[in-house]
Amino acid sequence: MNDDVDTLSPEREAPLPDRPVVDLVTASLDDSKAEDVVSIDLRTKSALADHMVIASGRSHRHVSAVADHLLRDLKEAGYGNAKVEGLQNGDWVLIDAGDIIVHIFRPEVRSFYNIEKMWSVGEAGDTVVH
Repeated sequence: MNDDVDTLSPEREAPLPDRPVVDLVTASLDDSKAEDVVSIDLRTKSALADHMVIASGRSHRHVSAVADHLLRDLKEAGYGNAKVEGLQNGDWVLIDAGDIIVHIFRPEVRSFYNIEKMWSVGEAGDTVVH
């Protein structure tokens, strides 16, 4: 049997996630020294996802490394293969893990797009700074 194949055989079940994905994501970002981590609860705002997490990396290389570390942590925790965009460039990496969307930016790119302001509009208490 080839271990590189992502399909699961009937006798081999996927591991069940043992903690909420938003906690896993914020812990992984903290471990990778991501900066200015913000979590936004989207459950009452959009059907797109339950949460959005936004973070910054210090450089192209740091943004890519933070994203790569997060992708590995998500897979190891049983959340499967998340969709990812922008990993090669390292300016803005978008990770879609189903119930959570993660944006990792270089600081200049983050301030230019300012997406947390767009999604934070609404009730107080929706945004949590980690």
